[in-house]
Amino acid sequence: MNTLVAYDSQYGNTERIAQAIAEALCAFGQVHTVRVGPAHPISFRGVDLLIVGCPTQGLRPTPTMQSFLENVSPQWLHGVTVACFDTRFRGFLWKYSAAPRMVRQLHTKGVEPLVPPESFFVKAMKKEDPLEDAEVERAARWALSIHQRYEASQPRVTAQ
Repeated sequence: MNTLVAYDSQYGNTERIAQAIAEALCAFGQVHTVRVGPAHPISFRGVDLLIVGCPTQGLRPTPTMQSFLENVSPQWLHGVTVACFDTRFRGFLWKYSAAPRMVRQLHTKGVEPLVPPESFFVKAMKKEDPLEDAEVERAARWALSIHQRYEASQPRVTAQ
């Protein structure tokens, strides 16, 4: 399995979650993490699993992540399994967090995520506040659940 974790991060929390996801999945194949943005061109060549994540800002994905998803070609996503996550303050209503909105953007490109979107929480609404306790570990468990779902979704080849 070749995994790409594409993320945006403003204060390091989302990057920490992205790294935890990547570390959990590296036992199952190649994993690359890349911060989205014009300075970081992304290739989808050979990617089996794409995980995208960003902080919730202004009740939506960051402008950088929105731009990235707008510019992803549906052809690039053909045959790629996708999952989305965000980081946010626990007080936000779920429908106003970034991950469900990223799912909707991907849905317009014909992609249905493998698992429901996930949020990882910061301690308070101040920008510099750290993640809540155990969120990095929860991200690793979420990544392992994605791997299990991915494996279960793959066609089985039987020996003749």
